[in-house]
Amino acid sequence: MLKALLSTLGIYKIYEKWLWHQIKDKSGPEHIAIILDGNRRWAIESRLEPWMGHYYGADKIKEVLKWCLDLGVKSVTLYAFSTENFQRPREEVEKLMHLFKEKLQEVLESKEIHEYEVKVKVIGRVHLLPLELQEIIRRVEGETKDYDKRYLNLAIAYGGRAEIVDAAKKIAQKVSRGELSLEEIDEKVFEQHLYTAFLPKQDPDLIIRTSGEERLSGFLLYQSAYSELCFLDVYWPEFRRIDLLRAIRTYQSRKRRFGR
Repeated sequence: MLKALLSTLGIYKIYEKWLWHQIKDKSGPEHIAIILDGNRRWAIESRLEPWMGHYYGADKIKEVLKWCLDLGVKSVTLYAFSTENFQRPREEVEKLMHLFKEKLQEVLESKEIHEYEVKVKVIGRVHLLPLELQEIIRRVEGETKDYDKRYLNLAIAYGGRAEIVDAAKKIAQKVSRGELSLEEIDEKVFEQHLYTAFLPKQDPDLIIRTSGEERLSGFLLYQSAYSELCFLDVYWPEFRRIDLLRAIRTYQSRKRRFGR
């Protein structure tokens, strides 16, 4: 059994190196966004309580962020909790809020975040979150606000439609106050009012969704117009470095014309 396991690990490492050599000399995505799907299904199939999948999934985030940093990806946006997710069972939502608080505390103490100078932002309707969680979000964002080499964006209490509505409200308020005229409103102005306005590149080059589902579920609806989509048949807690490398290889193989 051990011999077979070591053999499998050896093959995995060889395949990983082969994938790396395939992508390393080509232009890669500057901004990768990931829909972290399949936590509960993975837990159920692993004979665990459904909410335990979120704990394993949260641990995977740290690992994947390190891979992205090592690969030179400038921005990573992770879809962790949607506005619709508030409709899940109360106990599960409460456990998730506690988990977000715990993991954001780890971000504050992360060596990689400060070594790579990663600006951390939570995008979404943050005011819907528990006050204690809002407080630690402010702390994390405050600690990293002066960093601009890399970006980690956590979509929590996020909805793509909600983001568009919120942007429209901000613009309408400026028009009503006389700060903006109708004639001045264009795509550039609209983008300046999105949750992602602070990013040097708002639109993801590559969006990955795990678990085998093939839809965006409201993720970055405005920004994803020309994103390359990659749907992987692997649950988020099982996501491996070879899955990331394969997704980047898929991205590199596509011809991006942006409607031209």
